[in-house]
Amino acid sequence: MVKNIEAILGYDIATMSKDACVAKICSWIESGEMEMMRYVVCANPHSLEVARMDVLFDLAMKGADMIIPDGAGVVAASRLLGGSIRQRVTGYDIFLGVNKGLDSMGGQRVFFLGSTEANLNDIRKRMMSDFPNVAVAGFYSPPFSAEFEKEENDAMVGAVNAVRPDVLWVGLSAPKQEKWIHANRDRLDVKFAGAIGAVFDFYTGRIKRSHPFFQRIGLEWLPRFIREPRRLWRRNLVSSPKFLLRIIRERHNLKA
Repeated sequence: MVKNIEAILGYDIATMSKDACVAKICSWIESGEMEMMRYVVCANPHSLEVARMDVLFDLAMKGADMIIPDGAGVVAASRLLGGSIRQRVTGYDIFLGVNKGLDSMGGQRVFFLGSTEANLNDIRKRMMSDFPNVAVAGFYSPPFSAEFEKEENDAMVGAVNAVRPDVLWVGLSAPKQEKWIHANRDRLDVKFAGAIGAVFDFYTGRIKRSHPFFQRIGLEWLPRFIREPRRLWRRNLVSSPKFLLRIIRERHNLKA
């Protein structure tokens, strides 16, 4: 766990800048001095609301070595509670920053778990262009299901361990990816794992990120919600208001 953190509704969120988060992760990878794989998860209002009702997801979030403030709602919550988080640190920031760091180190190997074969092939091609000194050791596209059978889970772990990558990028969507990493942490022969969800699709362009203007003002979610309301309505119209209400109550309790 990193030292620069603040508690938001029971979760220790990193207060460091994007560059500092990336530097810390790269130091973990470069040193390799660890008994167990380290992993990072992303916190946003929806994930923290889901974790409140899902015991295994809660354990996976709290067991992470770093929880980054991926959502603008988390940054706003920190302000309301008198905290020090002033900048979003997204899964995409971590993905690009860490891969850039690996490229500078040279000789590092990564593995991609999740998404489709077609998307994984596109990731491999772009990685070769963007980060030529990083070897894509392998990738695995598991079946789309709420939970994995033991045989499939063993196959996933076996595929990763067979090539012994330094970094494992997991894009299975939350909360499945976080719970999978946590459940298999002591079985994986990897230095670091990142639960980065939709980043696989962002990187290949299958899903377009919102314009930088919306990212800067904390409304990256809005254009995506307008494009995909049926998929994202619960996240934005249910989870976010519930999260905000809990933050307001917490603020009131702190002042009482």
